[in-house]
Amino acid sequence: MPKVLIVECMQEISSFNPLPSEYENFHVERDGELYAQRGLNTAIGGALSVFEASPDISLVPAIGARAGSAGLLSAHGWQRLSTEILDAIKTRIDNVEGIYVSLHGAMGADGELDPEGYLLSEIRRMVGPDMPIVISLDLHGILTDRMLRQIDGLAIYHTYPHVDFADTGERAARLLMALLQGGRRPVIARAVIPALVRGDELITRSGCYGDLIRECQRIERDGTAMAAGIMIGNPFTDVPELCTQVLVMTDGDESVARREAERLAQEFWQQRFRMQGKLIPLDRSIAQASTIDGPVVFTDAADATSSGATGDSNIILKALRDAGYRKRILAQIVDPSAAAEAHKAGVGATIEVTLGGFYDKTRFEPMPVRAEVQSLSNGRSQLETMKISLDAGPTAVLTFDNFTVVVLTRTVSLFDRAMYYSNGLDPQDFDLIVVKSPHTEHHMYDGWVEKNFNIDAPGATSANLKSLGHTICARPMYPLDEIVEFVPTSSIYPR
Repeated sequence: MPKVLIVECMQEISSFNPLPSEYENFHVERDGELYAQRGLNTAIGGALSVFEASPDISLVPAIGARAGSAGLLSAHGWQRLSTEILDAIKTRIDNVEGIYVSLHGAMGADGELDPEGYLLSEIRRMVGPDMPIVISLDLHGILTDRMLRQIDGLAIYHTYPHVDFADTGERAARLLMALLQGGRRPVIARAVIPALVRGDELITRSGCYGDLIRECQRIERDGTAMAAGIMIGNPFTDVPELCTQVLVMTDGDESVARREAERLAQEFWQQRFRMQGKLIPLDRSIAQASTIDGPVVFTDAADATSSGATGDSNIILKALRDAGYRKRILAQIVDPSAAAEAHKAGVGATIEVTLGGFYDKTRFEPMPVRAEVQSLSNGRSQLETMKISLDAGPTAVLTFDNFTVVVLTRTVSLFDRAMYYSNGLDPQDFDLIVVKSPHTEHHMYDGWVEKNFNIDAPGATSANLKSLGHTICARPMYPLDEIVEFVPTSSIYPR
């Protein structure tokens, strides 16, 4: 009965976030604790459903480490995390015949800008050249040359906003089982595209990127490829191999892998202009929102915590107050000091605090407010789709004038309504809702609001990519640079 080792390491960072992340940001599951993901919409949960349905597979859960998006992982944090992961693998590797590794792909650490590549290299060194290693990746990941040289197969998310976490894990597990049966000669073609993209056309349900992803799904399903995907990277993770790339894996057919990867890369390149963020000036957005009867969303993608921002931008709050917008406003902000003051004062108290500019002091100036503490909580919740726990620390709902603001101690993903709901607030009770995420699932907001304004604002994850200041990624890179001509070519990674 083949033994399959299971490992997870997931974090996405913004190089433009001034606050480093630490080991303590990670939720670590050891050994059988990984089984807590059974039935969840996670890559591990999906993989478990496939492996455990097979009487021919024996599982060896090793370790899982998952952190929310944040700034660059500190050198000390990376040393501790990587040592713990590799030690866990080393003590469990005996008699293992295959390895599944769940990764995000957009990590970055002080002193190691390719953490996933380092981990996979060390794993390959432990097990030798013949053991099959299959990984799963977020389509916002950065799959490096070093990573590709270690693996036998891969599965990539096919949806954005992401809803296919478990499906991706299932595809990875089925692929690893096929490789364990023998007789396969996996070949991966990689076509790198010098483009960074952002914006509504990346929504796979409706955008042109989704049309290309459906081609990847088609060639997987009709047997042309064993696996295929288009990784657009995280444009805020400034690392040497940041790019968009097409990956096509076949069973020994190098020519097909090359042909499909280069075809899809050319089709993507032709539409790169469409796949840029279409931002609306804040003053214009406020003016228009004031004349709209129904509810509206202000999307603050520049401070998207799920993309690696600090979450402490108050730019929209200040502008709404200064413009005299009088309708009901619901927002969230990360500010440990204000949350602590609210908990100290208690429900019903009136406090004078500042909101915002706690971490990203260069971009955001603290905003003084006199507010009532409406409610207090421990800041715990669950993501709506994945059902993974959130822990924002001591959290307070503050009200002042026509504002209701959920104040968090710690940065957590805010790409759904979880932190509103868990603090007793329903976004549908408000006229203007601030969302610190570039996109959410359609039903969460877009299905019922009159208008979603994609606000042009500063932040560590601004869709105005030229404003960020990339210094490490390869150049030229669209839209940071003008590129006159691009002809796709592919590199081949055989096992």
